[in-house]
Amino acid sequence: MKILRIAATAALVALALPLAAQEQTAEQQEKALYEMIQTQVNNMEKALDLEDWQIFYVDSILTHDYRAMQAELIGLRNSKVSSQDRYYRVQDKWNEQIYNAIHGVLDEPQWQKYLKSGAAREKKNRDKRAAKKGE
Repeated sequence: MKILRIAATAALVALALPLAAQEQTAEQQEKALYEMIQTQVNNMEKALDLEDWQIFYVDSILTHDYRAMQAELIGLRNSKVSSQDRYYRVQDKWNEQIYNAIHGVLDEPQWQKYLKSGAAREKKNRDKRAAKKGE
């Protein structure tokens, strides 16, 4: 279960690295993102005992949503947005999208394992940040 937490942390780091290292080429950014997604899919496959069709969907979900998140974060960077809160909002939006999409792919025992692996804690943190913004 620690593997999923590490993978989630690695995902955020991998998405943030291109923002910090502006010299990275688009090709290098794409390769790093692809490797991070494949690592996360492999970790989920092992930890949750995913079937082939589930692996396909998880890979598709992560590929689409992480690319969209990265594009949005790069857009903020290129617009010279300095508010960390804006970056967190983008990450929270896409991580919530991933959370909901993954829920539709996993059966109940797999979902419970996924939640125990750190997804429930991350969801709770996103919800706290959203409630804080609403105040």
